[in-house]
Amino acid sequence: MKLLIKNGRLVDPASGTDETLDLLIEDGKFSAIEKSITARGADVFDATGLVVAPGFIDMHVHLREPGFERKETIASGLAAALAGGFTGVACMPNTNPVNDCGAVTRFILDRAKTSSPVAVYPVGSVTQELKGEDLSPFAELKEAGAVAFSDDGLPVKSSKVMRRALEYAGSMNMAVIDHCEDLELAHGGSMNEGEASARLGLRGIPAEAEVIMIRRDLTLSRMTGQHVHIAHVSTKLGVDVIRVAKKRRVAVTAEATPHHFSLTEDEVASFDSNYKMNPPLRTKEDVEAVIEGLADGTLDAIVTDHAPHAYEEKLVEFDRAPNGIIGLQTAVPLAIDRLVLPDKISLKRMVDAFSCAPARILGLKDKGRVESGISADLTIFSLRKETFLKPQDIKSLSKNSPFLNRKIRGAVVATVIAGAVYPVKD
Repeated sequence: MKLLIKNGRLVDPASGTDETLDLLIEDGKFSAIEKSITARGADVFDATGLVVAPGFIDMHVHLREPGFERKETIASGLAAALAGGFTGVACMPNTNPVNDCGAVTRFILDRAKTSSPVAVYPVGSVTQELKGEDLSPFAELKEAGAVAFSDDGLPVKSSKVMRRALEYAGSMNMAVIDHCEDLELAHGGSMNEGEASARLGLRGIPAEAEVIMIRRDLTLSRMTGQHVHIAHVSTKLGVDVIRVAKKRRVAVTAEATPHHFSLTEDEVASFDSNYKMNPPLRTKEDVEAVIEGLADGTLDAIVTDHAPHAYEEKLVEFDRAPNGIIGLQTAVPLAIDRLVLPDKISLKRMVDAFSCAPARILGLKDKGRVESGISADLTIFSLRKETFLKPQDIKSLSKNSPFLNRKIRGAVVATVIAGAVYPVKD
């Protein structure tokens, strides 16, 4: 089987490539990357006017299965990922049962293999049942296929437990991903604390609730010499302290979501619960800081934090609604629209944040780059086309997104996995 991708703008940060090239794929692997290729008998994909990038990996997704299948199943979540241009996703462990043992990890991987060509990289829990007390069996989880550890949705509250987690994960060359939130400061809050929350009569979550825990994690990372990854950074304070830590060579990486670089707390005035998330939407100054952090590499990766909820769960008062929105089918267009086209970050940086950086952070061999001999995974997208998603276009079981029925500049055209092309329908 041969596939020839012609005339695409190949952007591969790993090799520094940004030029119009042809790609020949044979038996699911890249076999040639040249200015002009002729291949008899090959299927041809004309990528004229399109960007061809290493396959995008979303390293922060909630697939909900096992346990919460009415919100999302592995099959429906991966269908959304494929339509969104993602060739792989890392799924968080806050399922039921929690992914705190090899049996659950293997269940997720087995179900994924029969559901979709999209690769699934399970994240095991840091602590058993997400209780923040006893460490999960890291070695067992790694052997079963886990790529990192996190109690996402909850911080690792105990500094002692976090230290041990960093030490054990570090001995396996794996990262601990932490949801940084001081639960006591944040308790009862449903939006960012400030003038807007006071005006709307909603209890707020201060920016300090995030930065206090980030500082704690950076201190422990420096103490142990081990890799900590900070999830969904939302504040200027958080970006600033991570930037300083990186200059001091602390082993830290970090991520940001499209909603935290696209939306501000002002949206909450509608009381639409699709604007409720954790961390909450912040101020314009925070949004600008997150964008700056992505531009200069302080924030390494762009992730969706895809968090599906059933319709009726969100159809309640704002402060009673669950946190989170779906994001797999809007992430790439939002990054194009809000970051690349306004020249806030370079196209190369965007591609790195979606592909190369997640592969590096999670230790995914032969992912996040275009190179002869490795699996041909690609994300092909347009900077000119527009995305306009209607509820019926969403592949997820849940529809909780504030970006439906909005024109967004930029669109995913096709996802290529092991040489197989999956076009995205208009």
